[in-house]
Amino acid sequence: MWSILLMGLAGVLAGGALSLRQQKAHRSWIVTCWILAGMSLLAAYVVTL
Repeated sequence: MWSILLMGLAGVLAGGALSLRQQKAHRSWIVTCWILAGMSLLAAYVVTL
């Protein structure tokens, strides 16, 4: 259950990063979104163990 929610969160964050990139936002915001998406996927993986 939690892994599915964390994967969904990662998808939303990745989509936000792509949207910010398209809007020419500051690079630090884009990198932050990608890092948080990666951390969310890692947390989803750890929860499934």
